[in-house]
Amino acid sequence: MALLFINAGRKYSKVNKNIYGHFSEHLGRGIYNSIYVGENSPIANVRGIRTDVVEALRHIKVPVLRWPGGCFAEYYNWKDGVGPDRQRIVNAGWGGIVEDNSFGTHEFLDLCEQIDCSPYIAANVGSGTPREVSEWIEYMTFSGESPMANWRRQNGRDEPWKIEFFGIGNENWGCGGNMRPEYYADIYKHFETFVRNYDNNKIFRIACGADGSDYKWTETLMRLAGKNMNGLSLHYYTMPKYYETEPYPWENKGPAVGFDKGNYYRTLRRALYIDELIRGHKHVMDQYDPKNEVSIIMDEWGTWHQAEPETNPAFLYQQNTMRDAIVAALSLNIFNTHSDRVHMANLAQMVNVLQSVILTDGEHMVLTPTYHVFDLFKGHQDSTLIESYVQQDMTGTEEASVPALHISASERADGRIHVTVVNLSVDEPQQAHFLLAGKEFSSAEVRFIAGDMNNHNQFGQPPQVEVHSMPDIKVKDNCLHFELPACCVAEIILD
Repeated sequence: MALLFINAGRKYSKVNKNIYGHFSEHLGRGIYNSIYVGENSPIANVRGIRTDVVEALRHIKVPVLRWPGGCFAEYYNWKDGVGPDRQRIVNAGWGGIVEDNSFGTHEFLDLCEQIDCSPYIAANVGSGTPREVSEWIEYMTFSGESPMANWRRQNGRDEPWKIEFFGIGNENWGCGGNMRPEYYADIYKHFETFVRNYDNNKIFRIACGADGSDYKWTETLMRLAGKNMNGLSLHYYTMPKYYETEPYPWENKGPAVGFDKGNYYRTLRRALYIDELIRGHKHVMDQYDPKNEVSIIMDEWGTWHQAEPETNPAFLYQQNTMRDAIVAALSLNIFNTHSDRVHMANLAQMVNVLQSVILTDGEHMVLTPTYHVFDLFKGHQDSTLIESYVQQDMTGTEEASVPALHISASERADGRIHVTVVNLSVDEPQQAHFLLAGKEFSSAEVRFIAGDMNNHNQFGQPPQVEVHSMPDIKVKDNCLHFELPACCVAEIILD
C-alpha cells in the first residue's frame, strides 16, 4: 500500500496556467490538412480553421500556443505569409516540401482567438534581421498610423492584436545558427532593443535557452543578458534508448507502438530526469536572479519516437499510447512542483507531430491519451501549489527503476483541492491511502485513464483510452482509500 499525504494548509507558488501550453510548427501535417484546411474544405471550418479541432482544444483550456517554430522559425519571413499574394518557399528543415504560406500571421492569430488562448510568437534570429522583428511587432500591435499598421488594415484587420509572448530566436545553439552562448547573448540584446511595446501591449521577452543540461549556456545568458529578458527557454525531449548523461543519439529512437516493458521503464526514467534538469537550471539562475524575475519557459518538451511506418520520416508523425500519457502526466506534475520558476511549457506538438494531443486523417479526428491527460490536469491552471508527498516502493526493471507513484496537488480559487496522481507500474495496481490535512474534506471525485502500456486510439475504431469515473469514493476521518489501476493517470477533486 502507498501512503499519500496532502496538506492544504501549506501553500507555495501559483501554478501558472501557461504551464499547460502547446506548440505548433510548420512541420509535416502539424498545421495544413489538420488545423488549417482552407475555407473551401468540406470539413467544417471557420475561415479555414477546422471546427472540431478548435472545440477539442477549447475543452482542455489551451492557454497559450507557440508558432511558427521550431527550426522553421529561423528561416521564416513573416511578410511572405500576409496579404493576398503569398510567397511560396521550400520548407528545407522538414522534408523539403513547398510551403505556400496560406497559414500566416492573420490565420495564426485567428486560431488563437477561436481557441481563446494567448499567442506566443517565435521570431527569426538565425537568418532574419532586427528590422523584420520590429516591423512584425508594429504590424501586429500598433493602433496608430504607420506603414505596417496600415498594411495590416489593408489585409483585413483594423484593430491590433494583443501579443504577450515573443521569443527572440529558437535553438540558436543548433538549427538557429550554431552560435556560442556569448555570441547569442549579444545578438539577443541587439534584437531585443527593437522589440517595442506599442500602446498598452506589453511584451514578455523570451531568450533562447539551453538544450537539456547545458548549464554553461544558462550561466552565460543570465550573466550577460539576464537583465534584458523576462524568460529563458529550455528544450528537452524524452527518448528511451539512452541514459541521462549521454547526448541525443537520434538514430536510437524506438517505436511509438509495440515496445516492451524495458523500453517503457527507460522512457519513464528519462521523463523523470526533467526534474533534475530544472533544478540544475534553477540553481544557475538563482545566482543571477534571486528574486525569480526571469521565468523558465519549457517551450519544447515531450516524447520523440520513430515516425510511423509508411509515413514521411521528416514529418515526425507518431502514434500516442498510454506510455506517452504517463510521460505527459509526470512532466506536468514536475512543472507544477517547480512553478516558482517554471511559468510556461509548450508540448511538442499539438496536432499530428510528435507527442500530439490530436491526430487527424482527412475528416476524421482522434483524441490521444495525452489529450486526456491535459483534460485531467486542467484544474491546476492558475491554482496554488500545496504540499503533497508519497511514501511508496519502487517499480520497474533492474535496468530502469522508477517510483511507483507520482503526485502534485493545488488549491483552486474556489477552495477545492485538485490532485493528480500517476501509477507508473506497467502491471501492478496500487492501493492508495490518502491522509488529508489543512482543512476538513467531505467528498472526493475521481476521474482516470488506464490501460495496457501500448493502448492507443485509432481512426474508425472505438477508443482504447478514454476518461472514466470512479463511483462512490468516500472520505472518512479526512482519509481516502481506493485502488489505482496499473499504468494509470488520475485526477482527484477534494471538497
